[in-house]
Amino acid sequence: MRYATAHLAALRAAAAVLSARAIPTGARRARVTSVWTLLVVVAPELTEWAAFFAAGASKRAAAEAGIPRVVSLQDADDLLRTAGQFVDVVEVALGLGGAR
Repeated sequence: MRYATAHLAALRAAAAVLSARAIPTGARRARVTSVWTLLVVVAPELTEWAAFFAAGASKRAAAEAGIPRVVSLQDADDLLRTAGQFVDVVEVALGLGGAR
């Protein structure tokens, strides 16, 4: 569950960037778009982060579903650390100070 929680923290940070930078067009999109895809459009400097977290989305879904042995303790620890780094980067990008 730690893996899924860390991934969710990264999703929330990405959503904060979208909220702060996206410009509403007024047009409705017919197709669902990933937050990671939108992040690349709104904040191209975060492209590598978006690719990293998008690649882990299926693992997150499996962890949330309770599928055993999909994510190791080391995977969860690594993602917690990486998600924390991403949140720090987002804080700087949004002018909210920086590293904790």
